[in-house]
Amino acid sequence: MVFWVFGYGSLVWNPGFEYNEKVIGFIKDYRRVFDLACIDHRGTPESPARTCTLENVEGAICWGAAYCVRGGPERERLAMEYLERRECEYDKKTLVDFYKEGEPSEPALTGVIVFTSTPDKVSNKYYLGPAPLEEMARQIATAHGPCGNNRDYLFSLERAMFAIGHEDDTVIELAKEVRRVLGTKGNGIPVEKKISGSSPAALKSHMPALQLRSLQEAVVMDS
Repeated sequence: MVFWVFGYGSLVWNPGFEYNEKVIGFIKDYRRVFDLACIDHRGTPESPARTCTLENVEGAICWGAAYCVRGGPERERLAMEYLERRECEYDKKTLVDFYKEGEPSEPALTGVIVFTSTPDKVSNKYYLGPAPLEEMARQIATAHGPCGNNRDYLFSLERAMFAIGHEDDTVIELAKEVRRVLGTKGNGIPVEKKISGSSPAALKSHMPALQLRSLQEAVVMDS
């Protein structure tokens, strides 16, 4: 018995579980978007972070890392339980084909698990939906939770995609706008600048009200 899981957010640089193999590659007809609320890792119920989910777009590709877990039912169970706690805001597990670089015609793997979310604010309380770039940047610039700042999640993803040789234009553009909001230089080091309109009240006026509760058992891990 074996399973593969595809990571496109923090799993790219911080899997957090024991695995046997890691392969860089991509999945088709999905793109990375920052439309999902995170209330227990990089944000709170009062000030949710924005983290990655996938949007189904024909012809798009999303690069990331696939991880293989093998070694028996117990090892696989522990890995999946960890992933389900960590990815608790995602309400679906989707099975996808995974492609390696240089082999775009035939999938290298089939039946790869990827955590996704229903893009509907009624049925999925964690779905924030799209927003203007500046609004998303202000939310990411100020949100923080037990695992750290929302902006560090974004900047870490930016570095991780650069490290695997497949930068994401959406990530780059959003990271650039967050740095502009923060008044940071290109290396991400903050300089003195007041963020106008970044009070909790100002931020809440731009975000949908979320009637969410944190996990009953705190689990400090990334999202």
